[in-house]
Amino acid sequence: MSILDLPIRGDSARTRMADLTVVGGAGHVGIPLVLSFAAQGLTVNVNDLSLDNLGALQAGRLPFIEYGAEDLLSTALRERKLIFTSTPDAISRSGPIIVTIGTPVDEFLNPERHVVLNCLDSLLPYLSDGQLLVLRSTLYPGTTDAVAAHLKRKQRDVNVAFCPERIVQGYGIEELRRMPQIVSGTTPEAIRQATELFRIIAPEIVELTPIEAEFAKLFGNAYRYIEFAATNQFYLIAQSAGVDYQRILKAMKHNYPRAKNIPKPGYAAGPCLMKDTMQLTAFARNEFSLGNAAMLINEGLPLHVIGDLRRRYDLSKTTVGLLGMAFKSEIDDVRASLSYKFKKVLSGFAHEVLTTDPFVTVDPDLLPLDEVIARSDVLILCTPHISYKSADLKGKPVVDVWGLLENANLIT
Repeated sequence: MSILDLPIRGDSARTRMADLTVVGGAGHVGIPLVLSFAAQGLTVNVNDLSLDNLGALQAGRLPFIEYGAEDLLSTALRERKLIFTSTPDAISRSGPIIVTIGTPVDEFLNPERHVVLNCLDSLLPYLSDGQLLVLRSTLYPGTTDAVAAHLKRKQRDVNVAFCPERIVQGYGIEELRRMPQIVSGTTPEAIRQATELFRIIAPEIVELTPIEAEFAKLFGNAYRYIEFAATNQFYLIAQSAGVDYQRILKAMKHNYPRAKNIPKPGYAAGPCLMKDTMQLTAFARNEFSLGNAAMLINEGLPLHVIGDLRRRYDLSKTTVGLLGMAFKSEIDDVRASLSYKFKKVLSGFAHEVLTTDPFVTVDPDLLPLDEVIARSDVLILCTPHISYKSADLKGKPVVDVWGLLENANLIT
């Protein structure tokens, strides 16, 4: 019988031997963390509700793209450094517990902090007093202290830390090796234990208070989102003037260090940037005007592109092909991808909308690239996968906000 057919119980010999448990360990935040600790010789209890992801890992497959992870996974399995469990009662009763469940936002873009508390309540009967509990994903400001108070009301003595994840999607293995780790805790003992834990995989530790660490994560993502909004606004202004923003941006950055960090325009998406910006907006009682403006610009960019197409073409007679459905290049993650906003809105105007992506495997509507090119009247480069740069687009007109396609028949 497979381990996934009968989840391991928390009092089993195998879970007792684990050095730490990662709850949500088979997800995007968890896997780089699990494999990084396993590579340093720790035995890790990978605890996750997704039996599909656990089964893939147990079989030696990654459930999504994480560069540099394949060899680490193979080695960890061969050396029996991974234990796979799928229920709250299967967490280890000793050793740190790292929880990768963050604060989501609801349909009104308000944070739902109860999701974190509900997760912890399911784990609480199986936590031991004195155990280290590390919160890992993005938290609404004040959540770490609220968790500690919540546990205290339940008369539990658990050391609560917040050590935010700050890795780039798909490159977590590499970044965990070279980036400083922010550590915070609600007690000196929590800070000491969390520091000791993350020194195993991080080159440097930076200590903050919990609310400072929560803001550090949110400020970092919001700042990046605002950067994208600025360059996207510049792109729209240049477009309205009938000039090429890519040429302007190239000239601005050429041997001019003060402009070197201006990003290229593009569709700023994914599960973190906009969500975290909106959490800051909620905390600031909707007085974070820069965040609100950034959301309007970044979320509105696809609508500007579609509006321009409607002025140029009779979309009711036009087939539009979308190149790339992942939220960023060279990965397979479609969460919060603006490509699907393109698809949804265009479906109300265009004769037909076709989609393709060389990495995404979870969308049954995707077609081969050659078919999308052949059948489309107009193409939109939604995700700047490198393979599109050399693709033969057959002279079809294409919208390329990213500036990837130098020799294509660009719509300007």
